[in-house]
Amino acid sequence: MTTTQTRALGRTGPRVSALGLGCMGMSALYGDVDRAESIATIHAALEAGVTLLDTGDFYGMGHNELLIGEALRTASAAGREQALVSVKFGALRDPDGGWSGYDGRPAAVKNFAAYSLQRLGTDHIDIYRIARLDTDVPIEETVGAIAELVEQGYVRHIGLSEVGAGTIRRAAATAPVSDLQIEYSLISRGIEAEILPTARELGIGVTAYGVLSRGLISGHFSADRQLAANDFRAMSPRFQGENLRHNLGLVEALREIAGRKGVSVAQIAIAWVLSRGEDIVPLVGARRRDRLTEALGALAVTLDGPDLAAIERAVPAGAAAGDRYPTGQLAHLDSER
Repeated sequence: MTTTQTRALGRTGPRVSALGLGCMGMSALYGDVDRAESIATIHAALEAGVTLLDTGDFYGMGHNELLIGEALRTASAAGREQALVSVKFGALRDPDGGWSGYDGRPAAVKNFAAYSLQRLGTDHIDIYRIARLDTDVPIEETVGAIAELVEQGYVRHIGLSEVGAGTIRRAAATAPVSDLQIEYSLISRGIEAEILPTARELGIGVTAYGVLSRGLISGHFSADRQLAANDFRAMSPRFQGENLRHNLGLVEALREIAGRKGVSVAQIAIAWVLSRGEDIVPLVGARRRDRLTEALGALAVTLDGPDLAAIERAVPAGAAAGDRYPTGQLAHLDSER
């Protein structure tokens, strides 16, 4: 399937494909990976018209950027030319894969960018954002450092990630912000109260990750699935015990709606996020070409008023059981404060 649908990332950002490809799972946090299939999936996405590739310099401690760099080098000329890479930075890791906080100091921002440019094999980063707010560094300083990289040509656009309304306002007062990357799905709707209205007021787009809640509402996850020790979901509250059973019950309600429309559960869930506004670009975390094809099929799904009402009855706001992150990780989310 090929898509020519595009959306603008806010008033100041680039125009990108209506769906972006989140590449994290190709390197880390979801168990074992298949490098050849990952690269083939990136190539297939580019050939299908997907232009936005999302990564983080800490995904696999640089592995994901190297993977994307290889995929772009071996892609068709048209694919390379249209690709836009969004990079998150700032997470501090240790050799055991542990997490040690976030660093948003201006010198660190430029250091992280230098390494990303090298790993990606490019002369610029299209969208650059700190992954989580560094509470020891004013957001004005972090964003100001990215703005300097924009002036120097190393970065094209400034983004934000998982920050609250107050931080969004302070960042936007410092420099033009293209988009906010934040979790948004049928079962993660916390942004609707204050964060999304603030972004819209300021002309900032949203790149929504977790639109299938890490596979939970994809229609492919089962209660008896065994997760690897290196799979984030093994620690995620929504995938535990009674929470998982409850949440999979929501999926079955969605499956009935999807069946009536002749589409998959994943396509319904992605189409719902697409329906929330032209300023929202869902990121799909497909690691395989078949899952990518399924996700792209959501672009052809039209949800009318009765469809949306049925979805709302099946999965109302706040219906999920369990937090979206373990308690320790929630503490790092400015968006949850």
